[in-house]
Amino acid sequence: MAKLTRREDLERIRRSGRILGNVLEKVKALLTPGVSTAFIEEVVREFIVRCGARPAFLGYRGFPAALCISINDEVVHGIPGKRVIRSGDLVSIDIGVEFEGFYTDAAFSVVVGDGHPVARKLVEVTRKALYEGIRRALPGNRVGDISHAIQTTIEREGFAVVRDLVGHGVGKSLHEDPQIPNFGQKGQGTILEEGMVLAIEPMANERGYRVKILEDGWTVVTEDGGLSAHFEHTVLVRKGQPEILTVSERGDFF
Repeated sequence: MAKLTRREDLERIRRSGRILGNVLEKVKALLTPGVSTAFIEEVVREFIVRCGARPAFLGYRGFPAALCISINDEVVHGIPGKRVIRSGDLVSIDIGVEFEGFYTDAAFSVVVGDGHPVARKLVEVTRKALYEGIRRALPGNRVGDISHAIQTTIEREGFAVVRDLVGHGVGKSLHEDPQIPNFGQKGQGTILEEGMVLAIEPMANERGYRVKILEDGWTVVTEDGGLSAHFEHTVLVRKGQPEILTVSERGDFF
């Protein structure tokens, strides 16, 4: 678990987050009917390198791509390839970058073109759950305060919280302690301290919470075939107000 207090460390991780925010903004502009997931992968790899950073996912535990593209019933870890995005698809994008030894991680979901109202509501509720969780990322709070806020936001709208996958610490490694479940009780879990960096990432399913992994060994899908949405920001725990690190130069577009 890294706690960042040195000015130079904070400057580097802020730069890492800003690069990632710019990458996500670029990807969002590409998400139109007819674009292939392989093309998005190519653009992302090149853009991250041009920014002076490294695609953190590429090669991580053998993952073959620079980003995850998960569509409709795919929850996370979808692998880019020949698949073409179509109007109405619910698409989730997850990307990590490393800049001068500091990692950031972020994700968003969007309904491309004309989508079903349920898909749009699922995306909006999951996005709202992200910010409800971020609001609790304050010194003295506990991980359970974040988890409970996310869970209640999602479940009160009739959707299900994925339980097999969690948020995590991030900073000097892509995955660090503490784990941050998207369900839990207030006042439980690790105490948050100033300087902690957290990847808060609610994942919500249209129907049940159960998931399974496909034969490729990576792609996680809903067990019942329902839709899934995913949002994530890398956040610095600070007194007064958490700092969202993964924003573009133009600000937070989520």
